[in-house]
Amino acid sequence: MHFRFPQRVLFKHCDPAGIVFYPRFFEMINDAVEAMFGDLLHWPFEVMHPEHRVPTAAISVQFRAPCRHGDRLDLQLTIKAVGGSSLALNTRAVADGILRFEADQTLVCVGPDGRPCRWPENIRQKLGGLMESHS
Repeated sequence: MHFRFPQRVLFKHCDPAGIVFYPRFFEMINDAVEAMFGDLLHWPFEVMHPEHRVPTAAISVQFRAPCRHGDRLDLQLTIKAVGGSSLALNTRAVADGILRFEADQTLVCVGPDGRPCRWPENIRQKLGGLMESHS
């Protein structure tokens, strides 16, 4: 694991049954990714966005156990692979020692024209260094 992001399940995340409405998990995953870019890579979205963006090209989520209003999730992000313009991530959400969901996603670095471009060299080095330090 390379980055942790705490997420409390709020009323706004839940449906009338009091469990998280599944699209809200995608927002939580994106919040964790945005925090990782800012806090871990020191490349916050507000600095990145004039020249680059990192949209999700693919995502797969396995929902293991329900999340309820008030749960405190620990989103654990792991960098799995770095390509020329891609980044594979795994996110595990754990609460009370129980795996609640797990997501695999691929981000793509794109330029202002919306086309894939290579990661800036300093970001590529940081990502590579993080993977080496946790292998």
